[in-house]
Parts: sequence; structure tokens; C-alpha cells
Amino acid sequence: MRGSLGEKIGEGLSADIHAWAPGQVLKLFKPGVSRRQSWHEVHMTHAIFAAGGPAPEVLGLVTLADRFGFVLPRFEGPTLLQLTRSGAVTRGQAGAILADLCLTVHRMPPPADVLPLREWVSIVLRSANGRLPEHIATGILALMNRLEPGDALCHGDIHPDNVIMTADGPRLIDWTMAVRGPAAYDLGHSHLILAEFAPEAADDPERPRAVNAALQSEYARRTGLSQAALTAAIESYLPIVRLPFVLGSAFAAHRERLLQRIEAALAKFRDATT
Repeated sequence: MRGSLGEKIGEGLSADIHAWAPGQVLKLFKPGVSRRQSWHEVHMTHAIFAAGGPAPEVLGLVTLADRFGFVLPRFEGPTLLQLTRSGAVTRGQAGAILADLCLTVHRMPPPADVLPLREWVSIVLRSANGRLPEHIATGILALMNRLEPGDALCHGDIHPDNVIMTADGPRLIDWTMAVRGPAAYDLGHSHLILAEFAPEAADDPERPRAVNAALQSEYARRTGLSQAALTAAIESYLPIVRLPFVLGSAFAAHRERLLQRIEAALAKFRDATT
């Protein structure tokens, strides 16, 4: 595809973002990222965009020095995280923007080839290769069998740094974790990022916590759920939400804490069902 590798303008856990051509960027996956994972993200991004969702359009595919990438429009605008840090957007406003995006995604008919959450969990457990204690894997499967499967489209990683505030409204990037499942699973991911991980890196730990509280409050209000009911639903999915973080090398420093919290949540689940 026409274009050339320009300056690096962003970086995530699995890829670098480079300028590519006028109005375009290249998401170039890092060495070691499996082609299966990168192709999955390309496919999900394309499918969600084609279905009318708030995803960027896939403009082309590129391979440079054995690194695979795909070309996207260059969204002009800051991330919601940048606006929240600067105070240009209040914590309550940020939570409301996230809630609106969640509802937009959850109310979309999922593309037919988006994996159901149960199937995704099975794949993750099979790929654990002994890195997950057997009793936790068994407990996760038991929990999945008791929870409502749900059939909403879930982004799987909605947080302020994945939201770009464009002139045409907020746009969501990084669709690699998209699945079909219950809304509570998606909100659980946001909760884990905003209430547990982000406070450890933020200059003001209360800011991401306040954004998360506003997100949940606004989501509950707009769906007619009580805050208690939404909180309970989110908590039931947190052991599943934590699963890829336990297995991912990027969160190795948090592994023991995550395992302890999964064990505690599964024990609470067992006590409640016996």
C-alpha cells in the first residue's frame, strides 16, 4: 500500500503507531506478537466498522521487515485521557462519554464471526500451558457455566486512552479483545483498568477511580439498573476479566495479586452456590 514509515506517534503493549501517509497512520505490531493476534484485531476492527460501530476503517495491510501492520485513518483530536488529565473534561463528563460509548457498542448487533465469551475463555484456558493453577482454571469454567452468557457486542478494553475525541465524536480504537457476551463483562474490563491499574500510574489516583464511578453510575441510570445490581453483575465477571492479565507478560508484576483476587472471588462464588 502506498505510504512510508514516518515518525512514531504512539505506542501500546503490542504495537507502535506511526505516521504513514497524509491523513493516515500505520499500526505496526511489535516483534513477537503472533500473526493470529494481529490478524484478529484487523478482522474485528473491519467487522465493527462495516457494521456501523465506532471503530476506525481499515485502509490497507502492510508488512515491513517481518512486522505486520494495518493502515487506519489518522483521527485528529486528543484522547479522552489527555483531556481528563488537563481538566478540559471533568471526571463526571469523562464517565458519561465512556458510558455512552459502552451503550452504543452494547446495543449494536454483533457481527456473526465475533467469538462468544465462552468460546474465548476456552481458548485462553487451553493456551495457558500450565501457567494457571488447575483449581483456578476449573473454578473459571464452573463460574462460566453459572453466569448468563449474554449476546451483546463487547469491546473488551474501553478506557479513556482508547477513546479519541474527534470533530465527529468519540471513536474507539484497539478492538482486539472484542467478544459477544454480557455488558457486565465489558464494564468489568473498564473497572479493572480504571479502579486497579490506572491509579498506580496516575499523578492523581482518585481521577481514574472517579471516572470509573461516573461511568458505572451513568450506565446504571441510562439502563434503568440499580447501582447495586450493576455492581454485583460486574463483580461476578471480574475473575474472567482478570484471566488474560494473569497470563500476559506485560502484567507479570501484578500476577500474584491478580491470582489472589481471582481465588478470593471464586471462593465467594462457591460459598454462594453451596
